[in-house]
Amino acid sequence: MTTALVAYLQFRSCTREAMEFYHSVFGGELDVASFDDFQMPVGEGEGHLVMHARLRTPRGFVLMASDTPSGMDVSPVGGFSLALTGDEEDTLREWFDALAAGGRIDMPVDVPPWGGLYGTLVDRFGVAWMVAVGEGD
Repeated sequence: MTTALVAYLQFRSCTREAMEFYHSVFGGELDVASFDDFQMPVGEGEGHLVMHARLRTPRGFVLMASDTPSGMDVSPVGGFSLALTGDEEDTLREWFDALAAGGRIDMPVDVPPWGGLYGTLVDRFGVAWMVAVGEGD
C-alpha cells in the first residue's frame, strides 16, 4: 500500500492564481477543476472557483488546494510552514527566491547555528515556507 502526506491548502478565492504560481516555481503537472466543472452548487457567481487543484512536481512532491465558497467558513493560512529540504543548494535557493516574489522574507537563506543553510518566508498568498539545505534538513 502506498501512503503519502500531502499539503492541502484552502483559500477564499485565489487558488487558481496560487497554484499557477506554484506551478511556475516547481514545474510539473497542474490539474484544476472548478465547481462548475462538476455542477456543484455554490453561491451566485462562484462556479468558477476552484473545487480541487493538484500539482504533481517533477521532484515527486504533491501540493493540493481549493477555494472556499462564501457560504463556508475558511480560516486564514497559519500555524504551520511547508518545508523544502535537500542537498541541492542551487535548486533550493532558486525556489526560495521564486516563492519570495511578492511575499516577505523573514529570514534570508544563511548559515544557522546548527549548520547547513536555512531560510524562511511567507509567500504572496500567506503560505509560510522554510528552506533547509544540507545539515539543516
